[in-house]
Amino acid sequence: MPLLAQAGAHAAALADLPRLAGGPGAAHAPVLAHGLGGRTDLPLDAVAAIVGGGAAVAASFLALTAAWKRPRLSPDGGRPLPARLAAVLDSRALTWTGRVLALAASAFVVAVAFAGPPDDTSNLAPWALFDTFWVGLVPASVLLGPVWRRVNPLRTLHAGLCRIARADPAAERRPLPDGVGYWPAAAWLTAFVWLELVAPDRSDPRVVGVLILAYAAVNLAAAGRYGRDWFTRGDGFEAYSSLLARMCPIGRRGDGALVLRTPLTGLVRARAEPGLAATACALIGSTGFDGITRTTYWRDNVDPGSLVAGTLGLAAAIGAVTALYVAALRTTARLTGGDPAALPGRFAATLLPIALGYTLAHYFSFFMIEGQTTFILASDPFGTGLNLLGSTGNRVDYDLAGPTLTAQVQVNAIVLGHIAGTIAAHDLALRTQPPNAPRAASSPSPRSWSR
Repeated sequence: MPLLAQAGAHAAALADLPRLAGGPGAAHAPVLAHGLGGRTDLPLDAVAAIVGGGAAVAASFLALTAAWKRPRLSPDGGRPLPARLAAVLDSRALTWTGRVLALAASAFVVAVAFAGPPDDTSNLAPWALFDTFWVGLVPASVLLGPVWRRVNPLRTLHAGLCRIARADPAAERRPLPDGVGYWPAAAWLTAFVWLELVAPDRSDPRVVGVLILAYAAVNLAAAGRYGRDWFTRGDGFEAYSSLLARMCPIGRRGDGALVLRTPLTGLVRARAEPGLAATACALIGSTGFDGITRTTYWRDNVDPGSLVAGTLGLAAAIGAVTALYVAALRTTARLTGGDPAALPGRFAATLLPIALGYTLAHYFSFFMIEGQTTFILASDPFGTGLNLLGSTGNRVDYDLAGPTLTAQVQVNAIVLGHIAGTIAAHDLALRTQPPNAPRAASSPSPRSWSR
């Protein structure tokens, strides 16, 4: 695939930058009324962002082709952590402390959802779910590793239920069918972004409470049937955290040792994983859809409260990302002599840096600005006049993420996400391309057509 064509595809993806800013004229409306909020008054020149970003990505293509001629990322590489530090990080005390805190926090949020104030401006449950948890899970997983797997309240509940029933938590009454992979996680995450972006009454605290309990019940029932390994790929949030953790600088080698590693090494395993491409494409497509809904065209031509329009728009965005990714990888397979059916799955993990880049760009100001609301409301969770944290009555500080900082984060997150994905794909291609395959095709970066 010609490098300039690939750079053009990346540059086209960078055109989404202005939409991530919210578009001119957008206001600081109640954030949960339309899915996301954050800064909209950004000093972001669209043309300069697209041209500069496209040039940076194109330069990365050229540099990789000229200088990166052999695989350099080793999945089993890394420098072992000091023994004492590794022992602390792997300790059961740390695990169970995290599990108890996570379970207590989850129970607290559910209790507030049902017993706290009835409106989303005064009840912390919607803010805790859509902001603190959903957005905060991203930096926590990338910086600290698969944290949700470690503290998942559903694993704690499952272990407790198994103890009561005197059953083995790992026992499975029925094995998962072959090929299931990440498909359950892809379905859960797609459903969650539909809830976040489209569903009516999604910020109603009572609805949030019911949905949390329903999600827990379904996954606990599945774990009772398939064993605790269900959570690894069947729990959408645990799978999401674990996938993002592949880019964490702290990883685990094949021999179980904790190591300090190059972050991209977790992305270059050659084995195809069913459903992983669908999961990544759902994350990228949903971010793009939310950006589209805040363009002038969408606001002027589509009823923002239309369930049908929102559902079809979200499905179209995810479908377009998926179709472009699969088509690009199958084209690459034909050029390199690879298997067109296997290549999209094999390179799916290299989409994760792009998904991370768009997620950081899209949610940064939302997390920094609107995320303060969770802390403010937690001071008086049940609306009884308490001031537990000294924050009751405080207002959101919009200067915490100023326009210049937000614009810089958006541009750099997207550009660096594309470059990181290109590096991982190029290195993986060098590992897996058939003998005598054309060198120019060794970087299957048309997966960047995902936007």
